[in-house]
Amino acid sequence: MRTARRYLAREIYRSCAVVLMALLGLFTFFALVDDLDNVGDKFSMMALLYMQALAIPTRLYDLLPIGLLIGAILALAGLAQRNELVILRVSGVSGMRLLRMLWVVTIPLMIGAALLSEYVTPWAEMKSGEANLMFRGKAGGDRLKSGYWFKEPTANGGTRIINITELKGDGQVAGVTLYEFKKDLTLTVLSTAPTGLFAHGDLVLKDVSETRLDPEASEALANARQPKNPPASVVKVPERTVDTTLSAERLLARILTPERMSIVTLLDYVDYLRNNQLQYGRQIVALWRKLAYPFTLLVMITIAAPIGLMQTRRGGVGAKVFLGILLGVGFFMLNQLALNVGMLGKWPAWLTALGPNIGAMTLALGAMTYMEYRHTITRIVQQRWPWSKTPA
Repeated sequence: MRTARRYLAREIYRSCAVVLMALLGLFTFFALVDDLDNVGDKFSMMALLYMQALAIPTRLYDLLPIGLLIGAILALAGLAQRNELVILRVSGVSGMRLLRMLWVVTIPLMIGAALLSEYVTPWAEMKSGEANLMFRGKAGGDRLKSGYWFKEPTANGGTRIINITELKGDGQVAGVTLYEFKKDLTLTVLSTAPTGLFAHGDLVLKDVSETRLDPEASEALANARQPKNPPASVVKVPERTVDTTLSAERLLARILTPERMSIVTLLDYVDYLRNNQLQYGRQIVALWRKLAYPFTLLVMITIAAPIGLMQTRRGGVGAKVFLGILLGVGFFMLNQLALNVGMLGKWPAWLTALGPNIGAMTLALGAMTYMEYRHTITRIVQQRWPWSKTPA
């Protein structure tokens, strides 16, 4: 059986490689054509090619499950068409045993997918975000019209709110505004700086303009009396170092999709959001989805098994590939629907991430079981169906 397993692995790996190369080339070509209108003085053709090259690991991450599904169907359909699967079945390999062989074949792909998800894709996304900031001067993510907003506690028990208008590469930021509050949420200092830099766990601001509010001013104004000191004073500071929990990595994590982060970065960002009493449900769901990503490949090979093992007279290779594409797209849409519905309905994170996988795996195993024991199931149904019995 080792020889048969190696032969299956070679056929499936070769088909998956061809399908993934075709899909990657197609999507990269469409993205390249779509971005040609942005080429100009600041955004050159070389910059466009560089960014498209950085986008390849992310596209591979997204296309790998569908590529495995279509490639496995192609390989199994080819084996069935050449009657090689019939030879395996005649030699004593049952359908469920063949499925277990396919699971073993998928293990190296699952390991590679985990490495791609944990190391290659986050690195490429970080570099792509930095390149996007460098060449285009903009970034996506949770950006409001006023910029990016962050909240964190201060050393004296108060609260600091940081507003950053623009993120740049190498930890540099522009248009920084700090709002510092006391424990009772009374504003004490308003600081603005045109530029800043995150270095060694600190935020270094240049040319800072600090508006310091007199703590007795609000009480004096509330009692309708003139304060002893001016309500506010403006101080110019050439440089100010702020001890903050933010970092350049967390800034870039803000503009990345949570599924594109590594597990370590995602856990760090969740810890930051939890400590600052911010919502982190979306990140928890993304963490579960990343953990379930290698399992998705196992689901895809299980779906491909009953489709590829169908008899050729029930449909050619093209029909099987078309059915595989429909199932792959349907599974992707179901995943997105489960994510949105789960977030709105506040489902448990594990259910939102694993629900579609478990449902698809159950249906695929049911189809495989029916194909393996369909004659026995049909006979039992005919014997036990109420109106199939003739009256005495």
